[in-house]
Amino acid sequence: MVTVSWPGDAWQTGSVTVRLSRAETQERNRARVLAAARAEFAERGFRDAKIDTIAQRAELTRGAVYSNFPGKRALYFAVLADLAERAEAPSDPQRGVDRREALGALARAWVTSIGHDALARDFLPEVAAEEVTRRPFTQLLKLDALLLSLALEALDPVVPPPGSPPARLVRLADVVLATLYGASGLATAAPGFLEPFDVISACEQLAGLELNDWWAPPPGAVVVGEDRPWAPPAALDLVRGAEVTPDEDGVVVVLGLNRLAAVEEAVRNHPRVTLAVVTGAPAELAPLARLALARLCAPMRQAFPVGAWPRIRVVCDETGALARAAGVPSVSDETETAIRVEGGRVVARAEGSGAAHAVSAGARVRT
Repeated sequence: MVTVSWPGDAWQTGSVTVRLSRAETQERNRARVLAAARAEFAERGFRDAKIDTIAQRAELTRGAVYSNFPGKRALYFAVLADLAERAEAPSDPQRGVDRREALGALARAWVTSIGHDALARDFLPEVAAEEVTRRPFTQLLKLDALLLSLALEALDPVVPPPGSPPARLVRLADVVLATLYGASGLATAAPGFLEPFDVISACEQLAGLELNDWWAPPPGAVVVGEDRPWAPPAALDLVRGAEVTPDEDGVVVVLGLNRLAAVEEAVRNHPRVTLAVVTGAPAELAPLARLALARLCAPMRQAFPVGAWPRIRVVCDETGALARAAGVPSVSDETETAIRVEGGRVVARAEGSGAAHAVSAGARVRT
């Protein structure tokens, strides 16, 4: 027998025994826990699922489950996020050419996705159960509404009256998301009550809804000059579902989960923005962030032409690697830091409320 050894667990294939590295073992165990948890949640629901049973299904110890996930809720969010991110997209999506068609296509993709899966029936009640999840989820929906509004505006630009603040379609996006999430909740709480095609028609009709949605930029923070190399790591852009290295000129905004709405202050000022979403509780809240973004971005990619996809890049910075590259060594759910990159170097920085607006607007730099 041929044996190839690394530190960690072993597995055997044919006549070859391979020892996995610690990282490989952890990744394998994590995948086993997710698969076992998915089966347990599907069979028993979130409330009645047991960690001990999930461990037995995964053929692991209870401690091995907790070494990967801090609790049952974190595991539940991770299962739903994994499903949403892996959902198979149609090979030839029928994308809308105007606001009405795009919203109909978005609703069609939504009602056939995980949003109507029975596995997700406990998602909204679990989010609503505690402030620690309610507040971040509210901000995640604000981010989703901004992304959807940017796509809608790209299809049908909103031109404000002369001298008026920039126009937007965020409030329309709010109503669309409320309709879709409400339909998902009723589909699991009262199966058969709603006809999915009525939801699609309703979203199409929302395209003509006119709301007073003018937006005034907020005051900015103090911008400090810097001069250091910019060498960001590669990361997954959740808007496009593709890996990127945000090393070109632009603005990078690092926002905690409770500050996500502030990113609008950057995208209204600058054409190239990268958002690093960070949290002080990545094991539990990062899966919630990935799930909330995947539930919108996956259907949005099917519904809107590529040219209308929001130009902003959104990264769920679970390890804090992008934040550290931006000069933010420690993060929390209240973090707000922005930097401006020019010619491969960081040339400006601001922290605190208004940082995203000040840096992206090119505010005067204090030396």
